[in-house]
Amino acid sequence: MIAAIADIHPVFRKINDSWQRFKNDKGANSGMGSGSNSGFGANIGTSGKGSMDYSVYIIGAGVGDPELLTLKAHRLIASADIILVDWLVSKDIYQFFPKTAEVLFVGKRCGKHSMKQDEICELLLAKAKTGRRVVRLKGGDPSIFGRLAEETEILNQHNIPVAVIPGITAASGCAAYAGIPLTHRDCAQGVKFVTASLKSDDLSCDWQALAQEKDTLVFYMGLSRIVQIAERLQHHGMRNDMPMAIIDQGTLAEQKVVCATLATAEQVFSAHEFQGPALIVVGEVVNKRHQVADSLLFAQKQTAAV
Repeated sequence: MIAAIADIHPVFRKINDSWQRFKNDKGANSGMGSGSNSGFGANIGTSGKGSMDYSVYIIGAGVGDPELLTLKAHRLIASADIILVDWLVSKDIYQFFPKTAEVLFVGKRCGKHSMKQDEICELLLAKAKTGRRVVRLKGGDPSIFGRLAEETEILNQHNIPVAVIPGITAASGCAAYAGIPLTHRDCAQGVKFVTASLKSDDLSCDWQALAQEKDTLVFYMGLSRIVQIAERLQHHGMRNDMPMAIIDQGTLAEQKVVCATLATAEQVFSAHEFQGPALIVVGEVVNKRHQVADSLLFAQKQTAAV
């Protein structure tokens, strides 16, 4: 990936040169040489235990389109020895995993967990203590509904150096590919991110406050509760003709965008099949949606709009 863009700009050529040097040295060294700081966890976090590097990178893989992965994330993933990966990470990102890496799936989807969060934290800590290069890979951005604080906390408690590499969050990526601006000077001065995946099933948000919002609302992990969300917002005072959209499999070639209003949500959305993951956007910005040039983003795209 880096080599393919190395000719575009001198900065990319420099990155590519450093990356090639790193790959050449990787087989002979457990980490980068003492004279370099361009590699993974170079000469940090020894914790007084010989020369092993105790360090973890928690990396945001961004949304589905693998080309939205940052250069820094790509470099660190490609140099990892151990990768703990979530379900929301696009499978297209897997192509960047080193063939020799130990890949551990710790994914979560719609309440179906392969591991509990405390088990993930313990596993992350155990792998970090091996002194190998550890990447904790999360979909979107780790700091937005990514349980980031729980994982950094246990690493900090054990003096394991940790760094967080941001990724493009679903709200930004999906809205952009769907042609929906998250803010607009005429109707939305701000945007609020809300998780619809809560510990209880009662969606115990402050619905009164949300219903009075003039800014854009973006619900993460709310596909199974779309009707409840529309009903709660109307019940607490949001007008029933407020536009809303579901963006399913956002930024992928299979992306599907379906638009409705709070009042028509159940009727409209029930007529479609959604695969997930999906994002829900509520607000006047949905009516500001612009035409997306599909050919500029990907070869094929399925778009349904009402």
